[in-house]
Amino acid sequence: MKYKHYKGEIYELVCEAKLESNPLIVMIVYCAPDGSSWVRPRDVFFELIEHDGKLIHRFEPIN
Repeated sequence: MKYKHYKGEIYELVCEAKLESNPLIVMIVYCAPDGSSWVRPRDVFFELIEHDGKLIHRFEPIN
């Protein structure tokens, strides 16, 4: 599934993974347009952030 970052880039969600040192923490593995891979905690990936005085999703799903 593709997601748009609030700054405009489009990323591909690859999978969810558990953090080795704490399996209760679910991580999101995702790829950038340049092919690089990134990891964020699931809670951070899907959190609301303040941008220009408004609460928005850090990553918004794209249909």
